[in-house]
This record gives sequence, C-alpha cells and structure tokens, in this order.
Amino acid sequence: MKWYIMTDLEGACRVERWVQCDGSELHYERLEARRFITAEANATAAGIIDADPDADIVLWDGHGPGCIDPSLLDPRVSFIPHGWRIPAPFGLTSEFAGAFVLGTHSRAGTPNGCLAHTMAGNVIGYWLNGREIGELAGRMAMAGGLPDGPVPVLLVSGCNFACAEAHELVPEVLTVETKLSLAPERAQHRPPATVHAELRAQAAAAVHARDDIPPFVVPAPYTVRAKLTEGSSLDWYLRHPHTTRIDEQTAEQVTANLYETWI
Repeated sequence: MKWYIMTDLEGACRVERWVQCDGSELHYERLEARRFITAEANATAAGIIDADPDADIVLWDGHGPGCIDPSLLDPRVSFIPHGWRIPAPFGLTSEFAGAFVLGTHSRAGTPNGCLAHTMAGNVIGYWLNGREIGELAGRMAMAGGLPDGPVPVLLVSGCNFACAEAHELVPEVLTVETKLSLAPERAQHRPPATVHAELRAQAAAAVHARDDIPPFVVPAPYTVRAKLTEGSSLDWYLRHPHTTRIDEQTAEQVTANLYETWI
C-alpha cells in the first residue's frame, strides 16, 4: 500500500530555537536539527514497513527551507524535497492509504508554545470556516479534502500542544509527544531513543488502525481568514483569487477550491 509522510521541523525532539530552523545557511545547529527530524522520519518509515512489508512510502519535506537530510533518509523512502516548489497537495492523492505528520508545532498565539507559529512570524492567526487553525489543521484538511477522495492522517508527532491540537481535530488520531513546551524557545525534550521507539511502534499501529481513524474533512465552500501583525503587508494574501481586504491587518478568501487557499 502507499503511505505519505509530511515533515516539518519545529516540533522535532531537541529542536527548540529559531536558529535551528532558519534557512539562511546550513550552519551546524541547522544541520544537527535536520539529523534529528530525519531520524524521526526513518523511525516512522520503519514502523510502517513493520506493519506493511511491501509499503510504498513517499515523504514530502514541508519545512519552508527544507529539513530532511537526504543522505540520511531511509533508502526505501521516496522523497519530495522542499515541497513548496510544487502546488498543494504536494504529491498526495487518494491512492495513499494514510498520511503521517511529523515535527509538528502548535499554532500562533499558543501560550508557552515552543516555536509556536502559523506559517510566518507576522501571522496573528488563521481561521478556516470560523475555526482558528494552525499548520497542522491545514495539512489535515488538505489530506481530507482531496477531490478524488479523502486521506486520513493517522499519526501526528510534535510537542504536547501540537498533539493536543491533533486530538481536537480527530480524537482517534495516534500521537507521539516529542517534548513538553515550556516557553517560546524552551522545551523539556524526551530521550530521542524513546521518541524513535514510540514512533516506530505507533506508525505500525496506525497502519493496522487505518480503517478506524477518520479523515479531517472540512466541507466546502471555504472561508479562510488571515490576521497579521500591525504594519505587515497583506499583498501576498491579496494575490490569491477570491480574496478581499477586511481591514489593514486582515484578508479573507471565499472559494470552493481548498487548494486555492493559503492554508
């Protein structure tokens, strides 16, 4: 069967500072962070293969400047680097039996959320059909809104707040906590070996439970709202179709096509 892994970086174990995630250069802290999330991806892939030895696994690197070290990625995994260079849904189709979202962080405005944000540092918040969402909800909605049939997100990994968000969206989803968020750039990290073992075990369990975990489906039409910090430009949002300016900080889009939106 086919399985899809999406990765971000801020929610990985031992990642807690912005300098580890930026894309300005491949300095040692960022290289180290790439090794951390790649190890988590490999553990997840191993668990999928434990449960489905003939698994066809595709991994999309969803972190803006990239987070996967391809030289360390399990050779059994197909790889889409820097997925922002292709349009959503980034290679995901209804052919996949399930998706796995790794390295997840909490949404913008989360009190004490480690590296909490939604897409960019100047975003106060996103709302989808009146519900405040973060990047995780956007990824899950993307999987659940495929035009040829929904794909369930089976497993989410990240900080405690990110895992709580996942359960708010789909109570049945499996989760692995990588760390306990303490402050915007501080966390209590679990032992990596423990995280990797849990990812492998939970990934295998997710494959077996795929029929019991529903997709996150948001019905059309879609009303998407973005509110930015004072003084930020809305120009990027206003370039999207069917988008209007609500006020100096807020843009709103109404569309029947989820993949036209900025989530």
